[in-house]
Amino acid sequence: MPTTYKWQFAPRFRRNAFGWKSDAPIQRIKEALSEIKAVAKKEPVLAAEGAVLFLKKLAPAIEQVDSSSGGIGSAVNRAIETLVPIIAKADVSRAVREKWLERLYEALQEDDMPYLEYLGEFWGELCAIPEIAAKWADYLTPTVTTMWDHCASSGEYGYFKGTSACLSAMYAAGRHDELLALIAKSEYRHKSWHYRVWGAKALAAAGKHAEAIRYADESKGLNAPLTAIAEFCEGVLLDAGFVDEAYSRYEVEATYTTTNLATFKAVVKKYPHMPRETIFRDLVASQPGQEGKWFAAAKDAGLFELAIELANRSPSDPRTLIRAARDFAAERPEFALAAGMSALRGIAKGWGYEITGVDVLDAYAAVMTAAGAAGVDEGVVKADVRTIIAASRGGGEFVGRVLARQLAD
Repeated sequence: MPTTYKWQFAPRFRRNAFGWKSDAPIQRIKEALSEIKAVAKKEPVLAAEGAVLFLKKLAPAIEQVDSSSGGIGSAVNRAIETLVPIIAKADVSRAVREKWLERLYEALQEDDMPYLEYLGEFWGELCAIPEIAAKWADYLTPTVTTMWDHCASSGEYGYFKGTSACLSAMYAAGRHDELLALIAKSEYRHKSWHYRVWGAKALAAAGKHAEAIRYADESKGLNAPLTAIAEFCEGVLLDAGFVDEAYSRYEVEATYTTTNLATFKAVVKKYPHMPRETIFRDLVASQPGQEGKWFAAAKDAGLFELAIELANRSPSDPRTLIRAARDFAAERPEFALAAGMSALRGIAKGWGYEITGVDVLDAYAAVMTAAGAAGVDEGVVKADVRTIIAASRGGGEFVGRVLARQLAD
């Protein structure tokens, strides 16, 4: 490993280098990660040294940044997740690794925001070998024990920046019984999954799968991260080979993403043996009354018949249906025709937000285009549209007025 190396990020992360705006530091963090990852391809030990340097300089540089939006905090957490494996996998002597850990622990203690708190969750991984993890567990446990004993006797709240690092190190050292006993001391007020996750991991590592799941379920309570707990339980069952039980108990609760389609894809990835449509229907069933909101996800997943079924079961955005009808008129005219008719039916029922006559005309145009591509007689389509209009008052009359000329002949 070169004794000197000029990291480009180093001078950019001096103390109080950034003001209150988060855009610049987030960009600088991304640049630093790119630099360290590029070096890691050829010089993994040098990259690990750079990662330690970056984490040491990070918190002092951004301590004035406004964190209310969560952007800078998320950027720091992503940086930690990226850099921990680089540090942990570096092939260095025990003396070098212990020096790195001392520097990182110092950074943890000096971080008052705290931006680097998440780093403690990975302390056992950073230790790399059980012997180093045991040494850190021995160092941190007395403080954690004293704090929780005092809190239990006084009823006061206590906080120690090394708590997560202690639990992580004890788990990595394989001292599972001690870990469970220590966590029990934290429950003088309530059971916190933030701490109990390590006890659940310890039970799972010991092959006590049922106990691990029961222990995790007992962590549920006010403000508990239910998705994280369910995800852990699901993982225990999957690792133990109980795939069907994992699916039936935790498939929905353990999978949360930003969109319905992303949720579906995430479940499919975990359960590749399950029929895709079965998975989709189970997800839809978990949100009764919201079937129509799954139309776009079903369409994008290639489940076209199911998409139309969902669009007709509960309110679906007519504009989304119109776009689908327009986009698939040539490729899948039957689907496009059904989507367009569902849009008109939804508008007639009063579905949609601030629907105008233009939307009705767009839906009708898409329907007629799809009908032509599918070889459906124009007169039959018009008759169906009239039936939709007649079946609904209010919205149906509105659709009828807008399409009066189109339906006159």
